[in-house]
Amino acid sequence: MDKDDLILPKDFPELKNDTFLRAAWGEETQHVPVWCMRQAGRYLPEFRETRAATDFFRTCRSPELCCELTLQPLRRFPFDAAIIFSDILVVPQAMGMEVQMVPGKGPTFPEPLKDPDDLQRLRSKVDVAAELGYVFKAITLTRHKIEGKVPLIGFSGAPWTLMTYMIEGGGSTTQSKAKRWLYCHPEASHRLLKQLTDVIVEYLLAQVAAGAQALQVFESHAGCLGPREFREFALPYLRDIARRVKDKTKDLGLDNVPMIVFAKDGHYALEDLAESHYEVVGLDWTIDPRSARERTGGKISLQGNMDPCALYAPKEQLDSIVGQMLDGFGTRGYIANLGHGLYPDMDPEHVGAFVDAVHSHSRRLLRTK
Repeated sequence: MDKDDLILPKDFPELKNDTFLRAAWGEETQHVPVWCMRQAGRYLPEFRETRAATDFFRTCRSPELCCELTLQPLRRFPFDAAIIFSDILVVPQAMGMEVQMVPGKGPTFPEPLKDPDDLQRLRSKVDVAAELGYVFKAITLTRHKIEGKVPLIGFSGAPWTLMTYMIEGGGSTTQSKAKRWLYCHPEASHRLLKQLTDVIVEYLLAQVAAGAQALQVFESHAGCLGPREFREFALPYLRDIARRVKDKTKDLGLDNVPMIVFAKDGHYALEDLAESHYEVVGLDWTIDPRSARERTGGKISLQGNMDPCALYAPKEQLDSIVGQMLDGFGTRGYIANLGHGLYPDMDPEHVGAFVDAVHSHSRRLLRTK
């Protein structure tokens, strides 16, 4: 294949390990699949070395670097899926907002949205192909370079979570500025959430066209909302995204792409999430596996939910924790993961032990069925 063909979304290598996709669809598997949020990250020395010389968002705009960072964990661990290296905040950037990654502080918006008049600063129509084409090139390149080893997941932040960053100007423990909008400017809030939804739908569809084999929507700040606010300002947009993406991918003959919704700390909305048109609901560690199965009625697949800090435990204890988690979820319609992302100070050997424990315990459980 010519080098230039590696950025064309065609003639992808045949998929060799479809365990993750079959689990997402609720089908039988030979073992429980496993991957980790932030599996390409600072806990890997090779990641730190690759990232050292380049600004974070410049890295995100390099298809070659994103591909390399996505593949790094697969060279170390037998994960059953890869997730493209990118960031949820590329969407606000595409809408015309400046975002910087400040060392020691994290993502920072020099000019956040302060009142509804500031919505006029956003692009009224986003040319997704022009503004986010680097993400699509990274997905296509990675699909070729991954050589069918495992499926590739694309993703986006959810509207409410992106709205919080755009108003707070960065990370926040309370999201009080963003929540103030919900109470003081509900109409403007819905206008912004709808605008974000429209961009996200186009963004996810383009990821599928580029080669993404599954999609995850991150509602990382669900826990800052109460049940009523979640149902008004988050849930309708999550549902709209899934519905519209599925309708369009069906029209294009690409309706074999499962979708995952991960609403961190949104345990109060588990029943609603299970009815939101996603094949998989991701869970953080605050939900008991058996309770999650019961509350979702076995209608959907589940993903999660080990406390990331369990990876600090001795390997024997880690093995026991994984066993208990698998006993709780069962082996069908289940994708093992952490309840949030890997932390930078985690030992790669313990990540490997986690993956191995999921595979070995699940194979043992399946043999005894």
